[in-house]
Amino acid sequence: MNPFLKLLPEMMTWPFGNKKDEDPKTPASSTDDEIFYQRAVQTAIWSLPVVNSISTYQSLNSLGAKYNDVIYFSKPMDSRHLFLTPNNQTPYTLSFIDLRYGPIVVEIPPANDKVSLFGSFNDTWSQPIEDFGPAGADQGNGGKYLLLPPDFSGKICEGGYIIRQSNTYFVTLGGRPIISKMGTAEDVVAVSKKVKIYPVSQSGKPAPNTYIDAYPKSWNALTDYDLSYFKKLSDFVNLEFLQERDAAMIGMLAAIGIEKGKKFSPDPKQIQLFEKAIHTAYAFMNNYFITLGKGYEKYWADRQWGFVHFTEKENFTFVVDNKMLLDERSGGFTFWAVSIPKKLGATSYMLGLRDKDGKVFDPKKTYRLTVPADVPVRDFWSVVVYSMKTKSFVPNPLERVGLSSYDKSKLAVNPDKTIDIYMSAKAPEGKESNWIPTKGEDFFLIFRLYGPEKPFFDKTWKLADVEEMK
Repeated sequence: MNPFLKLLPEMMTWPFGNKKDEDPKTPASSTDDEIFYQRAVQTAIWSLPVVNSISTYQSLNSLGAKYNDVIYFSKPMDSRHLFLTPNNQTPYTLSFIDLRYGPIVVEIPPANDKVSLFGSFNDTWSQPIEDFGPAGADQGNGGKYLLLPPDFSGKICEGGYIIRQSNTYFVTLGGRPIISKMGTAEDVVAVSKKVKIYPVSQSGKPAPNTYIDAYPKSWNALTDYDLSYFKKLSDFVNLEFLQERDAAMIGMLAAIGIEKGKKFSPDPKQIQLFEKAIHTAYAFMNNYFITLGKGYEKYWADRQWGFVHFTEKENFTFVVDNKMLLDERSGGFTFWAVSIPKKLGATSYMLGLRDKDGKVFDPKKTYRLTVPADVPVRDFWSVVVYSMKTKSFVPNPLERVGLSSYDKSKLAVNPDKTIDIYMSAKAPEGKESNWIPTKGEDFFLIFRLYGPEKPFFDKTWKLADVEEMK
C-alpha cells in the first residue's frame, strides 16, 4: 500500500482537526484579518516604485507645478529638500509628464562648453525608457523625444523624433546638469529653461512652458510609510495603465479594498491592519537594503564598499528569466533611489554602509574616509551623508551634507594629496573644514564618481574603507 495513503486520515485533521471536542485554533474573523494584513504587506513591497512616483508628483504639485511643467533648481539641493539620496553638487531638472491624452514631445537642448544636461525618462515603475544627453540617445547633440502612451495605436509622426513608447501613462524626467570649469549656476538655469514639453499636436507652434525654480522653497518628495501609502496606491490603480504582468497583484489589491472605480475608504479595523502592514514592509525593505548579498554586493572583494544589484542585462526592468525581482526592485533600489538610467557609465555610486571592520556605522562614533589623490573621474567625485531613516540629507546648521572635489580649495589636503573626510555628530578638533555632520543619526554614505574612467571599471583603482577613529 502506498505509505502516503496511510497519512490521509491524519492529514485531514491538519491544521485544526475534525474532532467534535476540538475547536479551530484561529477564529474565521481573525484568519481574515491575517490574510488582509499579509496581502497589504506584499502589495506594499510590490508597489513601492509607483508610490514613490506619486510622492514625487505630489511634491512638485505642492510647488505649483502641473503635468508637463519644468522644475529646475537655481542652486543644488540642501537639507530643506527631502528627496531620495540626492546629490548636493548638481542642480536637478525635473518634470512629470502625462501621456493619457496622447504622445508628448520633449525637446532636450544640446550640450555646450559650459554645461550639459544628462538624465533619463522613467515610467511610473522607475523603469528607464531612454537616457538623454551625452550618454543618451541624442549623444549630447540635443533632440526631440517623442514619448508614446502604452496603448497608442495611431500613426507615428514624421519629424526627426527619437521615438520611445512608455509602459505607463506617466513618465518622470530626471535631469542632472554637469557644469564645466567655464560654467556657472546661471548657465544651468539657462539650459534647464531650454527644455520644452508639449503635445505632439502642437508641433510647429507649441504653447510656452511653465518653469518653476524649486530651490527657494522647502519641499518633501519622500514617501510616508503610513496609511497615505495605500491611498497613493489607490490613486495609481485609478489613474494608471495597468499591465497584464501585474494582474495577480491587482487582484490582491481588490481583496483589500483597492480597485479601479472604487474610493479608498477603509474601516477602523482595516486602518489598523494597513498601518501594521506598512510598518512591516518598511522594516523588511530597510533590512534588505543594508544586508550584504541582498540590497548590495561588494564592489571590491577586500573592501566594504557596496554596489547595488542592478539587472543591466534586462535594461533594468527587474525581470530576469521571466521572474519579477520584487525584493531587488524595492529594498534593493527604489527604497533609497530614483531615476535609474538605461545605461550605466555617466555616474557610478558606491554605497558605504559599514566601516573597515564590517560594522554598521555607529552614530555616536567618529569616522574617517581617506579619498585618494588619483580618483579616476573626468568630472568630479563627491561623498554625501544620508539619514538611514529617511534616505535623504541629514539636516544641520552648516547645511553641509557632503563634500566633493569641487571643495578642494576649502579642504585641508594631506602632503600626499589625499584628503581626509570626517563623519560624526561633533567635529573632530582642528578638522572642521573636512567634517560632514551626522547629528547623531544612523547614517550611510554614497561616494559618487562623475565621469568614471577605466581604472574604476577594471578595478585597478580602489577606494579606501571608512575607518573608525579610536
